[in-house]
Amino acid sequence: MFDLIRHKTASSKADILSGLTVALALVPEAVAFAFVAGVEPMVGLYAAFIMGLITALIGGRPGMISGATGAMAVVMVALVAEHGVQYLFAAVVLAGTIQILAGVLKLGKFIRIVPYPVMIGFVNGLAIVIFLAQLGQFKVPGADGTLEWLQGSQLYLMLGLVLMTMAIIHFLPKITTAVPSSLVAILAVTALTVVFDLDTRTVLDFLKSMSGDPNATIAGSLPSFSIPSVPFNLETLYIILPYACILAAVGLIESLLTLTVIDEMTGTRGKGNKECVGQGVANVTSGFFGAMGGCAMIGQSMININSGGRGRLSGIAAAIALLAFILFGSGFIEMIPLAALVGVMFIVVLGTFEWASIKMVRKVPKHDSFVILLVTIVTVFTDLAFAVFVGVIVSALVFAWEHAKHINVQVSEDKNGWKIYRLNGPLFFGSVAHFLDLFTAKDDPEDVIVDFQNSRVADHSALEAIDTLAERYVAAGKRLHLRHLSMDCKKLLHKAGDLVEVNLIEDPHYKVADDELD
Repeated sequence: MFDLIRHKTASSKADILSGLTVALALVPEAVAFAFVAGVEPMVGLYAAFIMGLITALIGGRPGMISGATGAMAVVMVALVAEHGVQYLFAAVVLAGTIQILAGVLKLGKFIRIVPYPVMIGFVNGLAIVIFLAQLGQFKVPGADGTLEWLQGSQLYLMLGLVLMTMAIIHFLPKITTAVPSSLVAILAVTALTVVFDLDTRTVLDFLKSMSGDPNATIAGSLPSFSIPSVPFNLETLYIILPYACILAAVGLIESLLTLTVIDEMTGTRGKGNKECVGQGVANVTSGFFGAMGGCAMIGQSMININSGGRGRLSGIAAAIALLAFILFGSGFIEMIPLAALVGVMFIVVLGTFEWASIKMVRKVPKHDSFVILLVTIVTVFTDLAFAVFVGVIVSALVFAWEHAKHINVQVSEDKNGWKIYRLNGPLFFGSVAHFLDLFTAKDDPEDVIVDFQNSRVADHSALEAIDTLAERYVAAGKRLHLRHLSMDCKKLLHKAGDLVEVNLIEDPHYKVADDELD
């Protein structure tokens, strides 16, 4: 497996050079996602600059790169097609506001409930998505306007330059780590194609084919402040609110998961709630400066980490370098061969995919293997946020199903002839049906004790089950007593009030139980 972590500590030099590398790779990504969303290329480039700069300054994860992303672009395309780009800007502002609110309310901590199998499926699916996205660079418009695969010498040249880029990135660090190997690879392959006038597609060719404009260029000016030109009324809110909520959710999920992945890679810990606020401020700013907004980019973040970027300076350098390319260096950027950028992204794919998960399939529980595979597939065919939702829900259902099997009782009698059911396992919505089947009210003596010393009442479904059990014994003319309820369980009973009528009895050998007879 390729080792992405070649630099363990941060330095200003490494941050600046890695930022420059990221900026070079950001250009085609931002342009491509702009076209996916149905907006002009500069709208995507401005988003990459604004998102990258603001999240680097105030975000919760130094070294993480944000910009225009495909996950959010696919949500935007319908809004732009139906209502226009100004409504998109308004939706991005509202989405950013929602994200800021999520950070203020400290909702970022809920990313911790994402199970590890979901995380593995997330990174595996994302690696496949990145790989598939690069295959588009091996296609060119045919005579009828449709995309066709490269053939003959053009294909061999493209593959050769891609392999050359990957070889430089992989082997250069074994010689020196003074400069990022990705940056050296891009510069070397670009110089080779220019000096020998090799016939291979460049960033400019990509831009022209995407836009259909023979005069297309990434050259532009500074973004300017502008309030979205939409009516300020409830109808506008009705239009943009659904999109804003989805954009906010997708952006936060992808950003917080990327933050978690980078935390594990670097052995450090980012601040999830602060990242929510950073993403929100960046999106609000994007909307007011004619940009499409975005979120964290795991591919570009991996390039940054691999190139030595650890501090906030790396993200700042990437954003400023990108703006400099737009203002002054468009001619240089446009001559970079796509093969060099594809090679960089292929290395990212190799480093992102969790290869150990292939061997893990036979060693972990089958349901965990299923979740990994499910999230990977859903990520590839839908989007990252939906895949994570599916993975978390399936994991929760599996957890509930497995723990529902663990409840059982040990039956005995005390000296008074009372029957004692000693309950083992958690009592919650998933186990209540089996819990009720454990008791035989008709055959039991007049007094029955349910001992919860080795159990826990977890939710209102459990309380209802206890109440149902008590009603069965009352109907049979018998008394049900509860013993050894923990304090939190008794709080649930007190809160339920008259909804649950049972006897709580005291055991002198169990200090947390109170004498609370009806």
